[in-house]
Amino acid sequence: MDPVAAKYIGAGLACLGMGLAAMGVGNIFGNYLSGALRNPSAADAQFGRTFIGAALAEGLGIFALVVALVLLFVA
Repeated sequence: MDPVAAKYIGAGLACLGMGLAAMGVGNIFGNYLSGALRNPSAADAQFGRTFIGAALAEGLGIFALVVALVLLFVA
């Protein structure tokens, strides 16, 4: 296999992490909204944890982007 083709395939696979992170953030906020509508009095207590989960999911997406860029331009 051509090394350039392998580099592009690896970068494309690493970019899948960005899409999956976006799906994870949507899942976090969707479940938070569903729970907040069921029990509005407990929604304020869970609001901070929602943003911590979103930040962790976004961090993984950014890490996947960095891996893809390293594969394209450094390796």
